[in-house]
Amino acid sequence: MTSEIKIGQLAKVTHTTPPTIRYYEDIGLLQPPPRQAGSQRVYGDGDVRRLTFIRRCREFGFSIDRVRVLASLVQDRERSCMEARELAFSHLVEVREKLQELQELEHSIAAFVDSCDQSCAGGVGADCVMLEELSAPENTAASRATRSGCCAPVTADRKSR
Repeated sequence: MTSEIKIGQLAKVTHTTPPTIRYYEDIGLLQPPPRQAGSQRVYGDGDVRRLTFIRRCREFGFSIDRVRVLASLVQDRERSCMEARELAFSHLVEVREKLQELQELEHSIAAFVDSCDQSCAGGVGADCVMLEELSAPENTAASRATRSGCCAPVTADRKSR
């Protein structure tokens, strides 16, 4: 790699964008580089490594604050690897919790859609049980049924509208 590249080249090499690079500079994750004549930023191999590290951390879902801590671990080689492990483990626990929540949401939505298919699919919007239940105040029976993943059956009265 060449030792001096411009922001567009850095973005391409690291699979980021120039605005992202500028943002990371603004918040202090990436050091602002020296500038050439004409005020153009010039980056080196260290910037490529650091930006790649930041991007990969973000792809793993680490928050900006956690990326800062992880980046500081890279800079201070005397700190324990266990700090990085603990940060990663904490993030893993959070990801597993979110995954569980998303799985529960998926089951609720699937049950909601299945119930709607059985009750009113294909009818007009005014007769849609799902739309009615989504609009119901939270303390009503319809709302409670929605949260448990079921639609109220369409009555003959409602079908005749």
